[in-house]
Amino acid sequence: MHTAPQAPPALLAASTPTAPQVVRRGVEDYQVSFDAMRAYTDSRTADSPDQLWIVEHPPVFTLGLGADIAHVLNPHAIPVVQTDRGGEVTYHGPGQVVVYLLMDLRRNHPGARLFAREFVQKIEQAVIDTLAAYNLAGERKQGAPGIYVSAGPWQGAKIAALGLKIRANGCTYHGVSLNVAMDLAPFSWINPCGYEGLATVDMQTLNVDAPLSDVQTLLADKLVAHFAMAPSP
Repeated sequence: MHTAPQAPPALLAASTPTAPQVVRRGVEDYQVSFDAMRAYTDSRTADSPDQLWIVEHPPVFTLGLGADIAHVLNPHAIPVVQTDRGGEVTYHGPGQVVVYLLMDLRRNHPGARLFAREFVQKIEQAVIDTLAAYNLAGERKQGAPGIYVSAGPWQGAKIAALGLKIRANGCTYHGVSLNVAMDLAPFSWINPCGYEGLATVDMQTLNVDAPLSDVQTLLADKLVAHFAMAPSP
């Protein structure tokens, strides 16, 4: 197992005063990230910056609040961690971009708030835009959060997963994962997101050879751009 880095995470400047900050946390055990997300959210004030945390995890299966443990078919000694996000079981591992969104949905929306549906749509669009930059076509599926391949022999396969926690005060954590160049076998040891037989794919299988760091940066940039936009009227 990799351990959490000892040095403080590198903080990258946001592109505008209202854009979230981007924090690179490197390779980090899932539990460390999970505990840190909750601690940051617990301590937030009205002045706390919104942040996007970029991280890569050693192999781990995570369960959403309503997840059925029966969807973990055989963990093969990979840790299984109960979380407080929405959704079912998913897998995180090396070669996957994970971005956690520590956001205050009440911010920059005078007299209102960014609704959960719009929040999810912005995240999904950032993934679609990232894939498009590599000439890959992604799409949403009604009632099944995440992004799926929309064309070619892998049409319908899931390439990105989404799981969030939105507290009553509008503060969020957890986030999105995009499969870049992974060992995909662990996805066959679960029913991904609770769907039996759901095919899961990565960018490498779709003939895209991209350094993980490049995809991390691009997805973070797309997220920053979407969240820096003015709210819809």
